[in-house]
Amino acid sequence: KWTGLSIASRTLTRKIFISYHHKGDQPYYDVFSTSFHDSYDLVYDNSLDRRIQSDNVDYVMRKIREDYITGTSCTVVLVGRETWARKYVDWEILATLEKQHGLIGVKLPSAQIENGKVIVPDRLYANIASGYAVWTSWEALNHNPAQLQASIEEANAKPKNLIRNDLPRRLRNG
Repeated sequence: KWTGLSIASRTLTRKIFISYHHKGDQPYYDVFSTSFHDSYDLVYDNSLDRRIQSDNVDYVMRKIREDYITGTSCTVVLVGRETWARKYVDWEILATLEKQHGLIGVKLPSAQIENGKVIVPDRLYANIASGYAVWTSWEALNHNPAQLQASIEEANAKPKNLIRNDLPRRLRNG
């Protein structure tokens, strides 16, 4: 949506979807939301497993696409300790890529690290490796809040041929 008083002063307010592991990373989402709610139209899944009462994977995927991802410009994945193992996070990333929206991963301080590498959802990793997804850290966003805007614009400008979305859907939480 556009805000402002005149054509010369209008700026684009991006609508972004926030994907995260609710049980483990809710405090980080709360800080993120408080920090950026005036600058962005934030949409989050509010624990889809409670909101979408269905075991039908295709139905749930359609609801994610239609009710949460459609109308956004990108998805921000807050990557904490157990984010890599959450099926709904994988499905939200899958739907984001199907819509060819931008994708940003944010390493949280709680992220699991093995052998010096952050453990991220497989679908996010494939898109970081291909150059499609933007990767940043919680510390970078806290140090420079304008980094989020730069990351969103960078993610939305990425060539769509870099999208990697051929992994099977995660059917269970890890």
